[in-house]
Amino acid sequence: MKLHFAVRVDTHEVIGMEVSTNDMHDVRALPLLVEKAEGNVRVARALGDGAYDFSAVYGLLEGRGIEPVIKPRRNSRLDAEPPSRRRAVDQVRRLGYDG
Repeated sequence: MKLHFAVRVDTHEVIGMEVSTNDMHDVRALPLLVEKAEGNVRVARALGDGAYDFSAVYGLLEGRGIEPVIKPRRNSRLDAEPPSRRRAVDQVRRLGYDG
């Protein structure tokens, strides 16, 4: 089993949870997790690590009016869509991956 959580950063309150099999990638659980979180609070921003660095994730979040704040993978390219992802990749390249 695998548990996916959506958590308010300021209070650490769990606002959404999804249970899946261990072989389900986090990105596949994200749509239901976002839906559950939005049923509890207004989600303005979603923070994610490199596991969420996919164009489809950016599209899902932006389509719901949620700002994606996702750390690009080390091998990310500047020519990938959408523009918000390209800006994130550019920022990492300027500041350094650990910055």
